[in-house]
Amino acid sequence: MTSAEYVDCTGLPAGSRVDVETKNRHYQIECLGEGAIRISGHPDYCPTPMPGRFVDPLIERGRHLQFLLDRRPVTTSRVVKVRVERPKSPVSIH
Repeated sequence: MTSAEYVDCTGLPAGSRVDVETKNRHYQIECLGEGAIRISGHPDYCPTPMPGRFVDPLIERGRHLQFLLDRRPVTTSRVVKVRVERPKSPVSIH
């Protein structure tokens, strides 16, 4: 995983994983494509990976992470750390 000051998730390919540490929690996000995500990390809202969407796809240190779970908006405490892991390219054998 690569650390970053900010990540614009609209530019991430499907299969990318974003690890977000906020002041109070640690979220794990899988980008599914076309703005859809699977997110976990909150004991009440998403204790296991739940389907959702970003309200704001820009995740930046010092800002709040905002996402929707079943149309319910969730705003986290401030982001402390962001790491991104892009999917590995499949190996083609000729």
